[in-house]
Amino acid sequence: MSTTVPTSTPSSAYPTLLSPIQAGPLTLRNRVMMGSMHTGFEERTRDLPKLAAYLARRAEGGAALLITGGYAPNVEGWLLPGGSMMASKRMADNHRRVTDAVHSHGAHVVLQLLHSGRYGYHPFIRSAETTQSPITPFKARRMSGFDVERTIRAYVRSAKLAKRAGYDGIEIMGSEGYLLNQFLARATNRRTDEWGGSARRRMSLPIEIVRRIRAEVGDDFMLQYRISLQDLVADGQTWDETEELAGRLVDAGVDLLNTGIGWHEARVPTIVTSVPRAAFAELSGRLKAAVDVPVCASNRINDPGVAENILASGQADMVSLARQMLADPDFVHKARDGRADEINTCIACNQACLDHTFANKKVSCLVNPVAGRELELTPRPAATPQRVAVIGAGVAGLAFAEAAAVRGHHVEVFEASDAIGGQFRLAAAIPGKEEYGQTLRYFSRRLEVLGVPVHLGRRATADQLYDASAATSPDRSSADGAIADRADDGVTDAGPSVGATAVDDVAEPFDHIVYSAGVVPRIPEIPGIDHDSVIPYDDLLSGRRTAGARVAVIGAGGIGVDVAEYLTREPNQSLAEWRKSWGVVDPADAPGGLGTPQDEKPLREVHLLQRKESSIGKGLGKTTGWVHRAELKKAGVHKYVGVSYDRIDDEGLHITVDGESKVIGVDNIIVCTGQESDRSALGAGIEDPRIHVIGGADVAAELDAKRAIRQAVELAAELSK
Repeated sequence: MSTTVPTSTPSSAYPTLLSPIQAGPLTLRNRVMMGSMHTGFEERTRDLPKLAAYLARRAEGGAALLITGGYAPNVEGWLLPGGSMMASKRMADNHRRVTDAVHSHGAHVVLQLLHSGRYGYHPFIRSAETTQSPITPFKARRMSGFDVERTIRAYVRSAKLAKRAGYDGIEIMGSEGYLLNQFLARATNRRTDEWGGSARRRMSLPIEIVRRIRAEVGDDFMLQYRISLQDLVADGQTWDETEELAGRLVDAGVDLLNTGIGWHEARVPTIVTSVPRAAFAELSGRLKAAVDVPVCASNRINDPGVAENILASGQADMVSLARQMLADPDFVHKARDGRADEINTCIACNQACLDHTFANKKVSCLVNPVAGRELELTPRPAATPQRVAVIGAGVAGLAFAEAAAVRGHHVEVFEASDAIGGQFRLAAAIPGKEEYGQTLRYFSRRLEVLGVPVHLGRRATADQLYDASAATSPDRSSADGAIADRADDGVTDAGPSVGATAVDDVAEPFDHIVYSAGVVPRIPEIPGIDHDSVIPYDDLLSGRRTAGARVAVIGAGGIGVDVAEYLTREPNQSLAEWRKSWGVVDPADAPGGLGTPQDEKPLREVHLLQRKESSIGKGLGKTTGWVHRAELKKAGVHKYVGVSYDRIDDEGLHITVDGESKVIGVDNIIVCTGQESDRSALGAGIEDPRIHVIGGADVAAELDAKRAIRQAVELAAELSK
């Protein structure tokens, strides 16, 4: 239950999302919270200007309430050695730069207090018990009663310092398996003193922290608590315990309940792109009905329509968008202004955000490399606008075209195929990666708005574009920035455009050529590789060819793993199917909401092979790789390492593994053995300073959309400053 501030109904398709709300002492201008994400800018005072710019940009884009990355209350609570901490007046005073920057844009900001418990990556960690988490290298020592009391006092001190720093409140992190969650769950707290034993005593630590903070900071400072709705670990909290905790937190002084799902060590994915949107909103609705303070829904909310439905249906009072605010800081303003189709959607790839966090790198975003680099890459008008031709409409070429057009350059894109997207379009065909198509929808719409012509079905070379009159014939092109007809899924359709404008009509050559023709599959030298049963991966994923019931996939890098999933799973998995597959059940029925997975029969029998001796999937993303490996296991994929490919013939694929020759009888063999840069249209001008090679055409090794998009945006920022 919440109090809504009287206001006129917003002129928008999202009236609830954009309506104000009262949260404790704060009047929030809308229902959008930017959830906490550790950026890597929290640890060092010298990085506070970057943190201020990063948060201020999201405030400028319309978010009502912003949450910082986690700050430890004491040394034992560090995430990393020398990690972020709020523990002195000097630290607090330095943060004035951050709070002033956010307030200048009419938003509110709170400091998250996070004690890592046994999740810390340092030898000083403490927890409810002497134990070691499966995802960290150090064993935690059991906190004594004195340690607990000292930790409570540290939380209170940090809260008072946050108020001194100008923060509007604090968020106490009680979710995701960090210290307070460790005290709450029987899985990690089997103490028998006043801080353990019964469920009620296990709640004592967070309740006491909130009670004492409220007594010290007064009623004009917001207290927010992030509560775990579903631990997804064995012996996690029951739903009755969660409801009781929520009620006691409110009684102790909490003004707003933010929500979290799953511990970091849980073997159920909660934040990757294969998780259905708003998969856990029903639980926030259940909690909302049990308390009389605002409740915020979280996890996989990346669309204003989804957010509006959650709020309008009573499942939450607010929505928390974290990674989505990395992808597009203007999410709120675009929704308000009727430009939701211009939102750069978070595709939950985790490659530049969470994977960076767990590798101790600065956070950014694959689809928006400006995130975290607001002081370096914020676009500014070009000093001398240039005429620029882009050859290739993969994500590198599209990202450059958008960024350059925003700066005022006159850009045209030439694509040999009849659709944009390149390798990224193929990725969108993988089950669980359907949302990759949203990135192509975004670029398509943005280039249309910016008036960037995209000529489809046009094979142009760099040499030809220096002399516009020599360019290829106008098979298909788009006029006035339009890019063919968009299909219902938001991905550009392959149909021809209307009102084509021929390159012949351009009176003068281009000043610069950006070459982004991408890659072509590398075909290995295996006897029989030209056999009819052999299918390059791009022919399979594009739908040009189909595979039989028994398939071998040679090459087990990222593409090989993706192809194996494509061959064994149906796309567009429903929420019910996803829950069944991963064993996600109602936390009212099982502690932690963890049940037994129920796998469906795979679509095909698949054999996945690689030359390397290392385990398959070892090089995949830190936060996503384990999900892919689990999917392969569930699908019964046969895996081979250290393989020598002997030949391909009518019998199938002949290999040698562990010194033994064998034949794998299959209907088809899919080639996923890497890529080569496509420089077929580059011509002889590679040394010409007017030619800029980016993306896969520059470096083909290990397809990397993150690098390609970043390279494109950086080039656009530098071109004719």
